[in-house]
Amino acid sequence: MKKIFLLTSMILLVASACNRDFDQPNPNSPTIASFWKSETDAVKGINAVYSTFHRTATLYSRFLFYHGMLRSDEGYGSGGDITLNNIMSFNQTNYNEGLTAGTWQNLFIGVFRANQVLAYVPGIEMNEGLKNRIIGEAKFLRGLFYFNLTLYFGRPPIILEPSEPTDRPSNATNAEAWAQVEKDLTEAATTLPLSYTGDDLGRATRGAAMGLLGKAYLQQGKYQEAVTALAFFITGEGKGLYSLTANYQDNFKASTENNSESVFEIQFRFNPNENTDDDVDETRINNTGTSIAQFYAPRGVGFSDGGARRWLIGEFEKEKTASGARDPRLAATLLFDSTDVRGPQFTMIYGQTFASRYGTNTGESSAVWFRKQLNDNEPGRTEEGFRSPNNHRLLRYADILLMYAEALNGIGQTAQAYPFVDMVRVRAGLRPLNQAAGWNQAQFLAQIKHERITELTGEGWRFADLQRWGELGPQLAVRDPEFTNFVKNRNEWYPIPQSDIDLNPNLTQNPGY
Repeated sequence: MKKIFLLTSMILLVASACNRDFDQPNPNSPTIASFWKSETDAVKGINAVYSTFHRTATLYSRFLFYHGMLRSDEGYGSGGDITLNNIMSFNQTNYNEGLTAGTWQNLFIGVFRANQVLAYVPGIEMNEGLKNRIIGEAKFLRGLFYFNLTLYFGRPPIILEPSEPTDRPSNATNAEAWAQVEKDLTEAATTLPLSYTGDDLGRATRGAAMGLLGKAYLQQGKYQEAVTALAFFITGEGKGLYSLTANYQDNFKASTENNSESVFEIQFRFNPNENTDDDVDETRINNTGTSIAQFYAPRGVGFSDGGARRWLIGEFEKEKTASGARDPRLAATLLFDSTDVRGPQFTMIYGQTFASRYGTNTGESSAVWFRKQLNDNEPGRTEEGFRSPNNHRLLRYADILLMYAEALNGIGQTAQAYPFVDMVRVRAGLRPLNQAAGWNQAQFLAQIKHERITELTGEGWRFADLQRWGELGPQLAVRDPEFTNFVKNRNEWYPIPQSDIDLNPNLTQNPGY
């Protein structure tokens, strides 16, 4: 596990992010002219693209969880970070704020790194099979970076070559940006392997490319294209490669990573000697863990900067399992006063009962925290930190099944969609849906919306779901008061950093900002 962390001091891979005086060359650092010569260089180059995931807090170490969860109706800024709280409540006035601008900038660092691989690896004399795989990985990763840029910023410029200081790219349209995501992922799937072993475990596979491609199509309402892409898992080459784990919570524990349900994971590793999040700082040791657990953990354990909304509990309690018990996914998803169904005297929060930590008549008694990014299931764990080794399961087979059902329903094949929802339900102990009810498309979609809450809450896809369904709007304030501030045709996307617009006259700001 966590095999792809062989980093290199390749300042050339992200020159724009390093605070060095570039008039003074560093004799110890390779240049583009001296690098990209060997198979080893190619592997180091693609590893540096993966490293973008956890360089600084702005991507999968922390901020992308904020964007996908706290900006949706399932979460909110619950701590003392006023900037975070304002942005998550659609009250952003500084368009250069690091929470959004940093995400934009580091996603483009990932694009820049991928572009270097795609520009220079084809010219290296090396094993052709490995070369093609690395090119496929770079296209997948660039597709993922652009997926996030398009989802959260709407109109990013499309940059497909290594950037130059004089470049002044214009915004793409939203459709053009999605088209580039589709192209990268489609091409990546042709050269990526079905699976890996040994030290390569965790790299992008053909299934990862097809799963993200299906999600990109679905996000645009391209249901037939989504069905075709996701059929890879049902009737295509991916059939039988993936399966739902018997224990739902195994998808969120560091001890059960890269399991049968995993389609693609962001790999993290605990590094006790780290002293920087900047992966181009040659003088220090990089943090290859994630800090999200420290910021999501309950008060007294972590900072509690991101809380979950309590309405989610009721969604899980809408139906019992076949044996009459509570949906077991609730306890795996949320920490609150009754994570243990017996109540606060039995609910454990990092070695202490909820009642002993917070009482039963305090403001904390209504608090709810996301659990899936935490490590409280580790024996003896009493605190979190900034170096969590717990991988983020970006794409799971359960998500694939629910997306496939939604896409089938979208093309009018509702009757054929039931079995894929039922697979997810039965794993949780619920009864299969009553197909004899004869739901129409709207009724079945309403059920899918419920199923995605109970299966995927706290995994970073809720904002994308709401955006796809056209449900982002002030009407959500009935369960998330922050949406009182939501302005239609504005807050669906973040503002493009003003600093980038100031430097590039060809960039224009998103509508409403």
